[in-house]
Amino acid sequence: MVVGVLTLELFLGEADSLKGKRKVLKSLLERLKHRFNISVAEVGRQDSWKYSTVGISAVSGDMSHMDQILSTVVRFVENHNGVEIINLQKEVY
Repeated sequence: MVVGVLTLELFLGEADSLKGKRKVLKSLLERLKHRFNISVAEVGRQDSWKYSTVGISAVSGDMSHMDQILSTVVRFVENHNGVEIINLQKEVY
């Protein structure tokens, strides 16, 4: 069993309030959950309007499949409107 963990520091350029941040982030997190069948949550910077730390985890039976999943998730986040990845940490166990 292979467990992959991504920690993404995000800049949310379109958010102008905590309510705006929630709107952008909720859309992104729900799409990630349903599209990739992964666990995802905001794990830091909850009080900041423009920034968020998101934790993502996935489980697979194969290391190459896990690398593919995590890479696809990163590309998906990079292409989401109003979201920019400013830091990324990837761990595989």
